[in-house]
Amino acid sequence: MEDDKPKRRIRYSGAYPKTFKEKYKEQQPQKYAADVEKVIAKGRTPAGMHLSICVNEIMNILNIQPGEVGLDATLGYGGHSHEILKRLQKGGRLFATDVDPLELPKTKERLTGLGFGPEILCIRKMNFAGIDQIVAEAGLLNFVLADLGLSSMQIDNPERGFSHTEEGPLDLRFNPNTGKSAAEYLLAVTLQDLKDALLANADEIYFEEIAAAIIQQRYRGLTTTTQLIKLITETLTPLGLTQEEIKKSCTRSFQALRIEVNDEFGVLEQFLNKLPDALASGGRVAIMSFHSGEDRRVKKAFQYFFRQGLFSSISPDPIRASDEECFNNRRAKSAKLRWAVKR
Repeated sequence: MEDDKPKRRIRYSGAYPKTFKEKYKEQQPQKYAADVEKVIAKGRTPAGMHLSICVNEIMNILNIQPGEVGLDATLGYGGHSHEILKRLQKGGRLFATDVDPLELPKTKERLTGLGFGPEILCIRKMNFAGIDQIVAEAGLLNFVLADLGLSSMQIDNPERGFSHTEEGPLDLRFNPNTGKSAAEYLLAVTLQDLKDALLANADEIYFEEIAAAIIQQRYRGLTTTTQLIKLITETLTPLGLTQEEIKKSCTRSFQALRIEVNDEFGVLEQFLNKLPDALASGGRVAIMSFHSGEDRRVKKAFQYFFRQGLFSSISPDPIRASDEECFNNRRAKSAKLRWAVKR
């Protein structure tokens, strides 16, 4: 039969694979472990994988004890969850949530394969703004972790439309099955609302110029990542900006659109407001953010609950990844980790 014929490996030009699809070895770490280790040793994240950030710092904060019950609010690749599960042992339970329908089954299969079944790991496909629903099922939580960063699997796969470095659909949704894509959002947004989004979500310096160009161009075709990059480049080049400055504006613009289409700030604020009622007395929470808008909201919420007497202690300053970790994983450079303890 046709399906029984052996499949030839993907061919690529040059000595090393360049595109996401060509990096088939990196996406099969169980089969090509040595190749994956070589990529990591070079300070890069293998395609289809995610290197968890500040693992030791987070484990020290959460101080997980055998038998406790907690939540990993942003499961992702499952690296943090794996470390948590190793510490819970018999009697403990970890609830984990994520909205990504493409990566969630892969992570569940991976963790199940490591021996963590439903008796200790309870995975829910849902937004972490519904932490109160988890509490209704699990009871008050001894610890909570939220890693707010975009996962490497989402960034690296051009079909998800998160990256401004490769051709892909202008999507940017964590769950591509619900809501409007970034392309659809741009077709309907007003000029003022787009200006507000670029400024509020990413502190984009040239928010007025970029917003005006998008509104003018959107009906002529603005459905791919490269089309948006080209438009931003053509808009900012006459202003005398360097290629590096234009690249940063592209990064910020994509960030602003991603936050908007996923309502990331709204979801985070719901989660933060529900957090004190979700924690047991002495419960610990660790939240890692990757840009100022997220960190500012976490900081203010922790300070407010501390003044209200709901938290007994909070981190005085954000914890940053070590120089060594930043060298080995460039995506760790912007991470800010804050913690709090329930009274």
